Amino acid sequence: MSRFFSPKHAALDAYVPGEQPRDRKYIKLNTNESPFPPHPAVAEAVAMEAGQLQLYSDPTMKALTEATAATFGVAPEQVLMVNGSDEALNFAFWAFCDESHPIAYPAISYGFYSVFCALHHIPAKEIPLREDFSIDYRDYCGIGCAVVIANPNAPTGLALPLSRIEEIVKSNPDHPVIIDEAYVDFGAESAVSLLPRYPNLIVIGTFSKSRSLAGARLGFAIASPEIIRNLNTIKYSTNPYNVNRMTAAAGIATLAHNDVAMANCRTIAATRERVKTALRALGFTVTDSKANFLFAAHATLGGEELYKQLRSRGILIRHFSTPAIANYNRITVGTDDEMDTLIAAIRDILASQRKED
Repeated sequence: MSRFFSPKHAALDAYVPGEQPRDRKYIKLNTNESPFPPHPAVAEAVAMEAGQLQLYSDPTMKALTEATAATFGVAPEQVLMVNGSDEALNFAFWAFCDESHPIAYPAISYGFYSVFCALHHIPAKEIPLREDFSIDYRDYCGIGCAVVIANPNAPTGLALPLSRIEEIVKSNPDHPVIIDEAYVDFGAESAVSLLPRYPNLIVIGTFSKSRSLAGARLGFAIASPEIIRNLNTIKYSTNPYNVNRMTAAAGIATLAHNDVAMANCRTIAATRERVKTALRALGFTVTDSKANFLFAAHATLGGEELYKQLRSRGILIRHFSTPAIANYNRITVGTDDEMDTLIAAIRDILASQRKED
């Protein structure tokens, strides 16, 4: 750390992304990317925009905003396009929370929530999960501050039904409630339908997971026009050209073939259920995930050991060192062939363990 670094940031514990190693070819089941490539029309659209990179992108993202609004059945003035959903989360924390306006979120959830709190000096109310890793919605009802909940939650994959989300939003009318829907398309219920009744609701989404654009960095926020204007104030005060030309073109082309993306989500969900059954048959405890990943622990094989054993076999999964979940691993759902390779490798690891015992 240099001597010029501001003391106010000295204690920051930065977010750690999933590893992206280059030492060999891996089956990557660690960063919740889609196993399906973008629609062929996306590459064509991106190539067309590549010839105009000398020009700034449209800071209003008019065409992309209108396409997103039409897809979700809202007005364009209710949509903000951003550089990945992380930017939308950052804008929301920045806009609506500060030293005297705290925010509540699950103690085990997306790691960026605590980072944004530290970055913006926001008091955090980290609320423990139940013993089964589920969120008790009553913990957030009438809590008297802003709320952010990933639904489905990460890394557990568990989802609250829409009725419970509505109770949280309805009971906090004077505070923003942010629902982070990065994984909603794999089996959960979106809160977008609640927006006409609750002006304090902010729904945040991404093109990374269900629409195969993780490398493009594209996300969105949907909320009341007033809240979107607030978020735009932050955007135009920091990075008005936040979405580049090629990413915008990729987003528009993807939404033009949204039915293909949603069909891919259904395929991933079906593979998830098959692999969940297989893991349970091998002695794993697996949550009832509604995301594009599984959250699993074995009774006799530690989480870190399984991660290391699979990595040595060219398979990456995500291990977390947080004590409460250190025995668990998050496993992205890949192709059927990739998941078959994973299950075969786990069987081999468990067989070797039995021989040693």
